[in-house]
Amino acid sequence: MNLELIRLTLGPLPNNVYLLGDRDTGDAVVIDPSYDSHLVLARLEALGWTARQVWLTHAHFDHIAGAAEVAGAFDPPLPIGLHPKDLGWYRNEGGAGMFGRSIPQPPEPSILFEEGLALRLTPAAGEPVAVVRYAPGHSPGHVLFYVSALGALICGDVIFREGIGRTDLNGGDLDLLLKSIRGQVFTLPDETRLLPGHGPESTVEHEKAYNPFL
Repeated sequence: MNLELIRLTLGPLPNNVYLLGDRDTGDAVVIDPSYDSHLVLARLEALGWTARQVWLTHAHFDHIAGAAEVAGAFDPPLPIGLHPKDLGWYRNEGGAGMFGRSIPQPPEPSILFEEGLALRLTPAAGEPVAVVRYAPGHSPGHVLFYVSALGALICGDVIFREGIGRTDLNGGDLDLLLKSIRGQVFTLPDETRLLPGHGPESTVEHEKAYNPFL
């Protein structure tokens, strides 16, 4: 297995969309597809990769805006993974209407994440490539994806470079978010790359030293 992680920064907010693929087999997953999903599909084609699943760190609209388009670009449509505690957000267009927006409603998730779940690039075959780490606080069902082979944690909106996710939306909880960061992020090796849903990447070591919220 020859794993590679690619970041595309897309949409008006802007969002980091991640492609995790195996260069040997061409199997890949799309993580948090936002706007401009035609660019995601074009990058997959240029790489010679075939998406097998969509993984969602959480269900706020800017992280699921492209899920319907990406999943529907394949036959059969790609399975989508989400933690069940974020289904309320997911089934309401990720709360897009609260911000005067609308997104295509994605199909119902068929993979329900839970703490410690080992994930493969293809749903039923191959070696595990990532482990789910449950990290609520920004949203009730927020998860992280730890790719140990690459020393990387895909963080969604839990932690940013010298910042943390907002907690003022429905289901947000600041104390819980800080607990999640300390228990699910800061327990990883200091050199672990932190790949957030917005902004530049960081490391566990940097955030322990410089994050003003922690």
